[in-house]
Amino acid sequence: MNLFDRLVTNAQLPIPLRAISNSRGYDYLVSQPSGSEIKSSRRWPLILFLHGVGERGSNVTDITRQGLPKLLSENSGLSSVESDIARDIAARFIVVSPQCPNYEVWNDDELLQLLDDVSAEYPIDPSRVYFTGLSMGGFGVWSIGLHHFHRFAALVPICGGGRVSDVVAAAKKDPAALRRLGVWVFHGAKDRVVPLEESERMIEALRAAGLADVKFTMYPDCEHDAWSASYANPELYAWLLKHLR
Repeated sequence: MNLFDRLVTNAQLPIPLRAISNSRGYDYLVSQPSGSEIKSSRRWPLILFLHGVGERGSNVTDITRQGLPKLLSENSGLSSVESDIARDIAARFIVVSPQCPNYEVWNDDELLQLLDDVSAEYPIDPSRVYFTGLSMGGFGVWSIGLHHFHRFAALVPICGGGRVSDVVAAAKKDPAALRRLGVWVFHGAKDRVVPLEESERMIEALRAAGLADVKFTMYPDCEHDAWSASYANPELYAWLLKHLR
């Protein structure tokens, strides 16, 4: 990969995001804890984040508008609670946030190639790979996460939707492994972009498949932006770290 560094955050955060130009596929932003160089003997948990429709394009820094990249880049625009959470994320996880090109949706093969590449490039713990996304990214988490559930310890789809048939197929493929997958879903009850029912039917299918740890947070007064409150919830990151693949 052709790597270059570009500062897209202010110096108050412990680790700045770096913009990575990736000739093999998606460009991405990455945040690393201090001391997490590839030669380090320590392995770090990875959060793979997928953005929504509004952040598609050819300027990778556009994805700092929402979600985890926003937390990790816009310190001056965050509340004190969000700033504390951002510092905690930056200190405890490697976070990789690819950018989907204009007019496209997330592609399974390209994302899996990216996952392979960053796993070789950074000191990532393969047993602690976590997958999250919002809106279009939430759809990507459901689809890719269920087709390739052996690659992930936990999924966190936010205001997205998936196919019940993917749950059924995964349960037939390896029911014991699927049941060990952690899933925490977030959705706004008043969402007019992606209806709440999109998440509800996936939760029902997962529970029918016997998953041991399925959580569903529904915000009664929230519309489409279910991600701001979700990514600012410190319980989410503690929950992630409880899961191993």
